[in-house]
Amino acid sequence: MSQNEPITNMIELKDKNAFVCDMDGVIYHGNRLLPGTPEFVQWLNANNKRYLFLTNSSERTPRELREKLARLGIDVPEEHFYTSALATADFLSRQRPGCSVFVIGEAGLHNALYERGISMNDINPDYVVVGETRTYGFDRIEKAVHLINQKGARLIGTNPDLTGPTEHGMVPATGALIAPIELATGTKAYFVGKPNPLMMRRAVKRLDALSRETVIIGDRMDTDIIAGVEAEVDTVLVLSGVTKIEDVASFAYRPQYVMTGLDELMKKMCE
Repeated sequence: MSQNEPITNMIELKDKNAFVCDMDGVIYHGNRLLPGTPEFVQWLNANNKRYLFLTNSSERTPRELREKLARLGIDVPEEHFYTSALATADFLSRQRPGCSVFVIGEAGLHNALYERGISMNDINPDYVVVGETRTYGFDRIEKAVHLINQKGARLIGTNPDLTGPTEHGMVPATGALIAPIELATGTKAYFVGKPNPLMMRRAVKRLDALSRETVIIGDRMDTDIIAGVEAEVDTVLVLSGVTKIEDVASFAYRPQYVMTGLDELMKKMCE
């Protein structure tokens, strides 16, 4: 590794009780499982660690995420997944119980909102909510702009990521999709997902853990690592996704640990 790599005692990491792990770029790229993932899940279970797979993507439901990992050869129960869609639904249900929304997004977002008693409304919703989607079109943008400008709806984004990694390379994410709506309305969206520490704190609460007992593993300095820093949770940066080692020095904050991927993490944890 680089001479700039943070040096921290691995025993402290092994002793953590709760592990929050990003998904895209950490455990898989698209439909390709990354090295070290099966060993990591086995280690978590064998050592009775509390863990949560945390993703800024809002496309899939926890059931779909479980099924995806099952297809890749790993069995992880649904309760171990927490998405930006679930975090957004949690946030809105606390902010305005029984509110209504106009949604641009996929099943993961729709289901999360329904489950928290939030109804769909394309006439006069309280919020316009935007997540990742593959059915993005001008008519949806036009509708969202009208509801914000003419009906007073507030703009919510599930996450601010401009791109996300897949096995084919980077693809547009929520931050890129919501930008035309922000520009056309002169409105800045409120993003619930990382780097908002709100999502990280909710994850720690779901694990019934304390911040000092928890670590987050992620591939992005600008979302995963900063979310951990602001939530006072220890951080592990893996270089298997977006951030490269040469990028780290440009940020004002640092991760406690830097690894090439989960495979190196497991090697060091088992030494």
